Amino acid sequence: MASAFESIAQGLQEAIDLNKGQPVAAKTHRPTEVDVAEIRQNLGMTQIEFASKFCISVSTLRHWERGDRTPHGPALALLHVVAKEPKAVLRALG
Repeated sequence: MASAFESIAQGLQEAIDLNKGQPVAAKTHRPTEVDVAEIRQNLGMTQIEFASKFCISVSTLRHWERGDRTPHGPALALLHVVAKEPKAVLRALG
């Protein structure tokens, strides 16, 4: 078994290689981008309603809709679920 240092060093090197576009042995998952404005409009919500319901700042939502920034991490995952199962998410959030 590799030492903790070797394991961390290998992971760091894989991250650097991946960032440079080089192939890596590690499996990665990159969710597809979402059209936040389209998701919001399909729900018939204003920006303020959508931001409030999904705990997103209105400023962040506006940046996403303009394309200045893109959602990532948990926000991106939530938006994918909202796009596919909006009623379930709205029920869960009450």
